[in-house]
Order: sequence, then C-alpha cells, then structure tokens
Amino acid sequence: MELWPWVTAALLLLLLLVQLSRSVRFYSRITLYCALCVLASTAASVVCLLRHGGRSVENMRIIQWFVLSFKYVFGLRFEIKGRQKLELDHPCVIISNHQSILDMMGLMEALPERCVQIAKRELLFLGPVGLIMYLGGIFFINRQHSRTAVTVMADVGERMVRENLKVWIYPEGTRNDNGDLLPFKKGAFYLAIQTQVPIIPIVYSSFSSFYNPKTKLFSSGTIRVEVLDAIPTSGLTVADVPKLMDTCHQAMRTTFFRISKIAQENGATARQGS
Repeated sequence: MELWPWVTAALLLLLLLVQLSRSVRFYSRITLYCALCVLASTAASVVCLLRHGGRSVENMRIIQWFVLSFKYVFGLRFEIKGRQKLELDHPCVIISNHQSILDMMGLMEALPERCVQIAKRELLFLGPVGLIMYLGGIFFINRQHSRTAVTVMADVGERMVRENLKVWIYPEGTRNDNGDLLPFKKGAFYLAIQTQVPIIPIVYSSFSSFYNPKTKLFSSGTIRVEVLDAIPTSGLTVADVPKLMDTCHQAMRTTFFRISKIAQENGATARQGS
C-alpha cells in the first residue's frame, strides 16, 4: 500500500489546522480588543460623567487611564523618543501616521495635556465608544460634506486657541498598512496655518511584524514612537500649504522607514531568542 498519498494528506491537514489555528487566534484577539473597547468605554463614560458632568477635554485623562492597560493584555510595548517635545503650554497641531484599529493604544501612550482628536462622524454612532469619544471632547467631521467639514475645522481653530488645546490629526485620512505613508490631506495644514500654531509630527513604526490582517497575524511586539521637532507656521499663508505638507511628509516618511526597520530587526531577534 502506497504511503505517500496518506503522508501528503496528513501534511495538508496539518497545514490546514495550523492556518485555522492562526486565524482563530487572530479573530479571538480582535474580538477581545473590541470587547475591551466597549467595556472600557462604558466604565470610562460613567467616571467622566460623575467627575466632570459631561463633555470636557479633561476627560481624556480618564480615557487614557483605561486604555493604557490594553497593552498588557496583548503583550505590546511602546518605546517613545522625544516625548518632552509635546510638553508645550500653548496650542499646536499634532499629526501622526495611521495604521490600524490598534492606533488608539499608541495615541494614548503619547497623549499630551489638553489634547483632543479629530475623527470621522461615523464613529459617534458606535454606542459606548462613540459616547466616550464625545465626552472626551473629540471633534467629529462629516467627510462626505466638504462645506460642513470646513465649518467644523474653522470652529476647531477658534476653540484650540481660545481653550489652549492641542489637536491630533491623522493626515493620511484613513488607515494604511501598506508599509509606507499615503499622501496627506490638507486639513491639518490649513488648520495650523489658520491658527499660526506649530505642527508636531509623531511617527509610529510599522505594525507588520506583529499585526497583519492579511496573514491573520496578531501577536506581541514592540512599537517604536518618535516625536519629531516642531515645524513653525508663523508667517505662513494658505499658499504655503503644499510646501508645508511636503516637508512634514518627507520627514515622517524618512523616520517611518528608519524606525520600522529597527523595530522589525528587534522583533526578529526576540523571536530567535525565544
């Protein structure tokens, strides 16, 4: 009796089980992440309402306290360089690259005082998650209606100066895990020039060594974060937006490739040693 067909079938079955096991682990961890977001949002909403009575930027510290615990559940570690550059006593626009649903953890790791985000309006309707975002003072933009978005951005500019806020924006406009940065949208740069406040770029290394939905990878890992020098906008006009965008994009892209390479090399070394 030929053994090769049976051996081949056994190997194929083993490969299938391994793949299924990887997929099960991936979706289990994603489900856990989403469940934690809902539970933490519900608990944080209660605390925020009891502490501040409603919508306030001060609630971001409460939200941060809850989210910072997530990294221990998933075995993630953040190494931040240049955090002191965020310790400003005046408004600024913070921009960073946007890779996945896990970005919230990275944002909370680096979150400075009196900082709020700009998010798409659809997130407002995500139950407890939308509620806690609202309570945290996040500005919601309807990207389908450009006039409404422009009005919201004008209001953001007035409030960030009046209330001494830092505003965090993802200039790529959408999540991107292709190993590079997407072209930037103009909104963050118009806002910075409109208010004459500096732009502070923050770069997160690639998640691909531990998180990849295409290959169903979601394991532990290290994320390197680098806060770049502030880029002044004093004296700039709307005509300077393209050049300002290009300056920020080049600086962030160069940093992204550099720190992503180091993070992946460190991840490979750690796996070899385990």
